[in-house]
Amino acid sequence: MDPCPFVRITVGNLAVRFPRSSSSSSSSSSSGPSVSDVSSGNCYCKIKFKRFPRKIFTVPVLLRTESESESESRCCFSGNVSTVAACFSLSKSQIEASLKKPKWSVLSVEVYSRGVASCRFVAAASGDKLIGRFEVPLDLKAAETKTCLAHNGWVDLGTKSKKKKKKSGSDPELHVSVRVEPDRRFVFQFDGEPECSPQVFQVQGNTKQAVFTCKFGFRNPADRRSLSTSLSSLSLSSGKERLMKERKGWSITIHDLSGSPVAMASMVTPFVPSPGSNRVSPSSPGAWLILRPDGYTWKPWGRLQAWREQGTSDVLGYRFELFQDGVAIPVSASSSINTRLGGSFIIDGSTTCTTASLTGSGESFDLTSRSSMESSRTGSGSSGSDFGFSLPQGQQKLGFVMSTTVEGAEKQSRPKVEVGVKHVTCTEDAAAHVALAAAVDLSMDACRLFSRKLRKELRQLSRVAVV
Repeated sequence: MDPCPFVRITVGNLAVRFPRSSSSSSSSSSSGPSVSDVSSGNCYCKIKFKRFPRKIFTVPVLLRTESESESESRCCFSGNVSTVAACFSLSKSQIEASLKKPKWSVLSVEVYSRGVASCRFVAAASGDKLIGRFEVPLDLKAAETKTCLAHNGWVDLGTKSKKKKKKSGSDPELHVSVRVEPDRRFVFQFDGEPECSPQVFQVQGNTKQAVFTCKFGFRNPADRRSLSTSLSSLSLSSGKERLMKERKGWSITIHDLSGSPVAMASMVTPFVPSPGSNRVSPSSPGAWLILRPDGYTWKPWGRLQAWREQGTSDVLGYRFELFQDGVAIPVSASSSINTRLGGSFIIDGSTTCTTASLTGSGESFDLTSRSSMESSRTGSGSSGSDFGFSLPQGQQKLGFVMSTTVEGAEKQSRPKVEVGVKHVTCTEDAAAHVALAAAVDLSMDACRLFSRKLRKELRQLSRVAVV
């Protein structure tokens, strides 16, 4: 089956520029803050796109004198600003919905200066001033098949009056790059909870096709003996089962339709509570190893660590590392998911606003198999620098990698997995990401407070394993 069409909107290279000569005249104007009121770190942008949460990004401030040429200003800008501020990803259904109303295809960037009493992390707090707004319509239909540069350059943030034409450079200006591009993805859906050994379907629109089967179990017989010993030592208190203080040895193997194993997630570090508590702590997290077949052996592909965040009982933290030539490389910064409400685990290497981002420097990473690495890079398309984004090489190559949904602890979980098309060149590539999604989901149970019982399905499977 073909991958599903997605469109990715990337906003970057944000900066605000003020004419230095306006410092005296702007003090008497009520249209906006004076130059003395703003500095690098005191301006921020609200980036809005219909039906998506707004993104807030701190922007640098540049000053330009009347004698400074445009080329000199651009040179100064390009040497100091090179960041991605926000990304929005739209599925086919979201694209179609946006096309029904033109205003839903308009991206808005509002620029604010922070007041003295304003908190750094609170948008539009008391004393914050709106400097100006920039809006750009996006051609989402065209972006399904080709990359479009919606805007790249400076734009005035002053008055919109057409009667009074102001001198160029007399108003504050915003520099912004907006790129809209196709971002096709493979979509997979678990047909049940991972611990119930479900099938996994590839989804395209309303069509589903079985592509994998999952097998949940314990890694080896020693784990079963350990579990049997732990169960036999349990005592009853007030008619309630006291839970064992260790969760270990879980594994889930992904098979293709011929029955061949193509990926595995194996719990290699037990999930145990920290001394004197009922939670897995960040200082001693449990860990999964994501494996791929390599001839007659399994080869490490990635490692997922999970823990319970400190100071709260309903937030899980994750960390993911990718193995490159036998070396573990941090790919996911700290990502957190609410255990009660659920959320998403995302690996996205081209933006700082997602829940996970690439932290390696200067090196090109690839999540596909080694044999297909060169072809994957050749067909990856234009890099971010082609549109003004000066990202590290590793981030340009990685882009969007994968995301998976996670339900709350008391809800039935059927993870939905999206994988960037350039990261899937064979069955094992897709299966590795599916195994990672299963490990993320099972970590919700592994990190469950030890004062509470495991899910019913896991307790039933435990009893079967002991027998």
